[in-house]
Amino acid sequence: MLSDAERERYSRQIRLFAEEGQERLKKKRVFIAGAGGLGSVISLYMAASGFGRIRIADCDSVDLSNLNRQILHGSLDLGRSKAQSALETLSDINPEGEIEALQEKISAENINALVQGCDMIMDAMDNFPARYLLNHAALERRIPLFHGAISGFQGQATTILPGRTACLRCIFPRAPPAQESPALGSTCGVIGSIQVNEAIKFALGRGELLKNRLLLWDGLSSTLEEVSCEKSMSCMECGSI
Repeated sequence: MLSDAERERYSRQIRLFAEEGQERLKKKRVFIAGAGGLGSVISLYMAASGFGRIRIADCDSVDLSNLNRQILHGSLDLGRSKAQSALETLSDINPEGEIEALQEKISAENINALVQGCDMIMDAMDNFPARYLLNHAALERRIPLFHGAISGFQGQATTILPGRTACLRCIFPRAPPAQESPALGSTCGVIGSIQVNEAIKFALGRGELLKNRLLLWDGLSSTLEEVSCEKSMSCMECGSI
């Protein structure tokens, strides 16, 4: 049940999907992988929209070079762990939500514990080895993975539903070369918002998800394109699902 304060806080959303929809968001437990550029946008909007239980993990500390895009943190957070900064910011945005922030690097050894009990996984990473771990965890638990990635003015997003759509390995059988890509805050805003919108639609059971569609954003031309994706029966990750 929603409290009186929650009814007031989410009154403009309740007009859109009623109290029942808001209660659905409140019941969801989300794992957000990363508290950087994408993780900032994702976590802020998920907390503000009323996802009731958010677990966010990041192993890094706040650096001055982060602040052009990582709006979860500010100048007073320099040198602090991103996890602790995230906990304080998100708790302030939604004190009625349950926020769990972990200062951990995502690895094969801890991924199972990190996503334990969660209903969905938000990909806010900046490297494909970690993304493949998220993909594997989502497939094992049959929970959705909302993928996003950015580089400069460009970004991409897709929604992976185990057993129903292509998985991340189907779409990207091999990891792109590792490199430090340019990062623009507004691109994080576009892609992170799309990911949250997908998560809201999934939680509500409404709308058309980005199933088997890789959405490509080009900020220089302000255009969105789609690439169709297909589940591969020979995929090393999901071929047998």
